[in-house]
Amino acid sequence: MIEAQQWHPVALSDAVVSAPLPVRLLDQELVLWRDAQGQVQAFVDRCPHRGARLSLGRVQDGQLECPYHGWQFASGGQCVKVPAVPAFVPPAKHCVASYGVQEAHGLVWVQLAPDSEGQPATPLPVFEAEADERLRKLNCGPYDVEASAPRIIENFLDMSHFGFVHEGWLGSRDATEMSHYEVEATDRGVKATGCKAIQPQSNLHSTKPAEVDYAYEVTAPYTALLTKVPESGSSKQGWREAIGLFVCPVTPERSRVWFRLAVADFESTDAQLQQFQHTIFTQDQPVLESQMPKPLPLDAKAELNSPADRMSVAYRRYLKASGVTFGVC
Repeated sequence: MIEAQQWHPVALSDAVVSAPLPVRLLDQELVLWRDAQGQVQAFVDRCPHRGARLSLGRVQDGQLECPYHGWQFASGGQCVKVPAVPAFVPPAKHCVASYGVQEAHGLVWVQLAPDSEGQPATPLPVFEAEADERLRKLNCGPYDVEASAPRIIENFLDMSHFGFVHEGWLGSRDATEMSHYEVEATDRGVKATGCKAIQPQSNLHSTKPAEVDYAYEVTAPYTALLTKVPESGSSKQGWREAIGLFVCPVTPERSRVWFRLAVADFESTDAQLQQFQHTIFTQDQPVLESQMPKPLPLDAKAELNSPADRMSVAYRRYLKASGVTFGVC
């Protein structure tokens, strides 16, 4: 399954502290924990001894301890202690499946299937704005959504719903016409440029409607980026603000969502910026959860399209060409 070779966000980094944390990815139950060196480990959330959930256990002396019989597992998954038989040296087969882990953008990312050489099959999804020291970064979420990951990505790429779902915020019923924008394939996905809209309130400090110019890019099956040049006359004119949408495909019809903001707003508090993003996404959420079928159709004839849907059509073609099967139909 191509999705297993991708890196997926599963938790905020600061949510993995002293206790094991259960998460779910691609219909698999996992447990996250930090070893003695502070590195996050990702194991199957099932003890190989009698099947108890390891997430109900604890971290003891830098090892993950099963709640049932106290078996302890080291980084990498090898069992190193069986308390009922202290002199017993567990053989190599006494282990729990472990997976690749990285921390980036304030999130823990997990890859379920490395390539045959044991190296990551794909790179971590990019977020170039992370390296721009002029921009302020923070995360919003998680949001648990009863919708497939591709449906959530496609919604993020769509501007023609602004005047209806986000009326008075990102759009207006009096200005719903979309101007032409360009779509191109890239070496990591698809990209749309020249995406313009008149927005009543594009940020916390806008006082009048303004035309915004966005670029949208899909950089992995369940990852998308929005970049924006601040409005003309802004003190931060020319800076490339960005929003990253990182979706964890929990099941084919359920997802966990984070937004990563990289903005030139140093006046608002974290809570204010997060509340603005919260308002926008919770306007989207009931519509997303209402869509049927919940998986995203890849058949070109399954749903109707208009010229405004060029980016959506390109995204679906990209998913089909990539061999993605999780969350699509």
